[in-house]
Amino acid sequence: MDFYYSAASGPCRAVLMTAQAIGVELNKIPVDLRKGEHLTPEYLKLNPQHTVPTLVDNGFSVWDSHAIVIYLAEKYAKEDTLYPACPQKRALINQRLYFDVELYTVFWNYFSEAVLKKTLYKPEILEKAKTKLEFLNTLLGGNEFAVGESLTVADLSLLATVTTLDVFSTLPGFVVNIKEYENIEKWYESMKKVAPGYQQNLDDVLAVKKYFVK
Repeated sequence: MDFYYSAASGPCRAVLMTAQAIGVELNKIPVDLRKGEHLTPEYLKLNPQHTVPTLVDNGFSVWDSHAIVIYLAEKYAKEDTLYPACPQKRALINQRLYFDVELYTVFWNYFSEAVLKKTLYKPEILEKAKTKLEFLNTLLGGNEFAVGESLTVADLSLLATVTTLDVFSTLPGFVVNIKEYENIEKWYESMKKVAPGYQQNLDDVLAVKKYFVK
């Protein structure tokens, strides 16, 4: 399977951790967004939305990390623990995945204002970020995992986002800190130990952070 990705992307790293958890090997093809490699005619044939990540499996192309992790789990996982067959568990996992989209989007908007544009962050964006983290903190209250009693694709997607938030929290202008949220912090420390591929996920975020450290 060809996997078009950027190590700087949290969603891409979520797919990589999922693939490792399942035990499938991906042919990783880096896409340099700064050079516009996601806008080439060849790439647009695979993914008209020109986003990363994109997975191509024997001619079948799918994009959006959440769609990809579900696809990998349903097709290649030997057991259904990452994406259980139970409709109720799947509903909860899907909810967490949809929430991860919201969390990542708010984070990116906040990051763009506070770090990339090097301007004073807009209060409303900061408040949205805090609201999302407070909700995640509530969801994780009393739970070792995002859903149920074992690791699922919801944990891996959220982990990629939360790792980025944690590493970037020391950047100038970035005042959101997950350590202020007890349940998130407890879950995060647990994920560091049980999530396959966590260390590579962390190393990729640390490498990206260097671009923003003077």
